[in-house]
Amino acid sequence: MSDPRTSDPGTGTPTTTKSTPPPPPRHPHPRFPRYPALRPDLLAVLCALLLFVAAAVVGTRIEDREGTLHVGWPPLYANWDPHGGPGTPAALAVAVLVVGFGPYLARRLPWRALLVTVWLAAMAWTWSLALADGWRRGVARRLATKYEYLRSVDRFDDIGATLRDFTRHILIDSPDHWPPHVAGHPPGATLTFVYLDRIGLGGGAWAATFVLTVATSAAVAVLVAVRALAGERLARRAAPFLVLSPAAVWAGVSADGYFAAVAAWAVALLALAATRRERPVLSLACGFGAGLLFGLTWYLSYGLVLFAAFAGAVLLLTRTARPLPALLAGALVVPLAFTFAGFAWWEAYDILVDRYYQGAGGVRPYGYWVWANLACTTLLLGAAGVAGLRRVLAAAPRTLRAVRTGRLGPAERFTGLVLTALLVLLTADLSGMSKAETERIWLPFALWLLPAAALLPRPGRRAWLAAQALLALAVNHLLLTGW
Repeated sequence: MSDPRTSDPGTGTPTTTKSTPPPPPRHPHPRFPRYPALRPDLLAVLCALLLFVAAAVVGTRIEDREGTLHVGWPPLYANWDPHGGPGTPAALAVAVLVVGFGPYLARRLPWRALLVTVWLAAMAWTWSLALADGWRRGVARRLATKYEYLRSVDRFDDIGATLRDFTRHILIDSPDHWPPHVAGHPPGATLTFVYLDRIGLGGGAWAATFVLTVATSAAVAVLVAVRALAGERLARRAAPFLVLSPAAVWAGVSADGYFAAVAAWAVALLALAATRRERPVLSLACGFGAGLLFGLTWYLSYGLVLFAAFAGAVLLLTRTARPLPALLAGALVVPLAFTFAGFAWWEAYDILVDRYYQGAGGVRPYGYWVWANLACTTLLLGAAGVAGLRRVLAAAPRTLRAVRTGRLGPAERFTGLVLTALLVLLTADLSGMSKAETERIWLPFALWLLPAAALLPRPGRRAWLAAQALLALAVNHLLLTGW
């Protein structure tokens, strides 16, 4: 038998002939576990589907018997209403284009061009879904209902006096009590629409346009953060999934989509501050800007105080405290401004807990919503998000070991970021302060679970994207959601 090896005549080093099998293709992220078969991913998706079906069946039974859920189509705050609208053809077109060309463009476009493209594509997708309900019902009137912020804009003629008096109107039995969303949030949320009104952009249409434009920028912020922490390749792989997200059904004209974007940019700026060493001044500015936005989020929604965990995670995953002074300095600005203006965050939150139990929160059963909330989250993530999250959980033990030893690579930083989002979401769930409507309330947290879809194998990526689009289109056209 002949030896399949020969020697290089110049060095005498054995060389391999053509009969030697080629080396296996290099996996783009060798530190992540490889799963050639789809079985584990599909099993995770099946479990998510069963969870949602169980929540729907059990929830319908509870609502029919007791009427304590206060939602029209358990577990979602929605009603069964098959419909279409002027946005339907556009939504179908955007879905086809992103599924067909999204992965290719994500690989090929220059980075800055990709960010602009992602924002424009996310706006096109979200506008289309919103307009499937029609202009008035889907856009112009969404933020002008009796529950929303616009109903209280006229009460802020004297902003200082209103802030000092804000907590006196939170409880339902107080004189001129605030509408539910105004009472349930710090005044920074309502002040956003007050200032829009003062610059001539008043009314529901302008409010919805502002919210949708800002909300869709969150996809760009997540990509910036992922690139800074885990590298450009993972960010590019996540890009199409952040565009064609089922969460866009609720992010479009819900103020929580706007809150999610502010929080996302806070994390993105901190990630830049923690990883940019060549320009100290730019790093300092990013750290201060991150602090400003973190402080603002706490005065947009009480629950976003949990985003402090993201700040800690970014500093831990990058093994640096360099941005901390600038971050803390920026984070003090908004709280101090509101406190000196007469609004005490801690007092308002304490009163809000009482208001929460005066309303639907007092009768909605915790034993149902503590798991049904998670069923709602599976719709925000879609099949691709659920399958990607399963892969992140599979990598969690290695990530925790890397955190303990300090040997954190891009893969560990990526999974650490996603695991932080999952931990924050579970904390919010266990608190009991988000019983129902979490498909919009948890948008800021669920947004950071979506990049997990970047871990899905390249050959089936378009199929996963198509599944995301089909889910969003089905929910948006079969149900009339509250947002």
